[in-house]
Amino acid sequence: MASLSDPKVREFLSYGTRTAKVAYTASDGRPLVTPVWFLLDGDEIVFNTGKETAKGKALRRDPRIAIVVDLEEPPFAAVQIQGTVTFSEDPAELLRSATAIGGRYMGTARADEFGRRNGVPGELLVRVQPIKVIAFFDAVG
Repeated sequence: MASLSDPKVREFLSYGTRTAKVAYTASDGRPLVTPVWFLLDGDEIVFNTGKETAKGKALRRDPRIAIVVDLEEPPFAAVQIQGTVTFSEDPAELLRSATAIGGRYMGTARADEFGRRNGVPGELLVRVQPIKVIAFFDAVG
């Protein structure tokens, strides 16, 4: 089993602007998947979401989560993280994470703009604590 402490896993997850595909369960039991922008924060994955979005409501109801980050072209690779989530609504933490995530995906010139837009009341900082990490690299090798 892999780990978020593994340098190869960390490098893969931090490379460029790959999105994480987040799987969660709707209130009626349907499985749902949605892409999110994310960062590594220590040995956790963090992302922001609205408290009243389907994803926010579902994760507050059931904190279990699965995430996949993949390379969709040869040599094909993926990291899957299964775990549980915790939340923060602390304004300083929301702003810091939203700004850092905005910088990763939109560049440093727009980081503050995205931080101000997404680091506001009504948003959640979601922290994913891994229980199981599965990684494969160079699937065609």
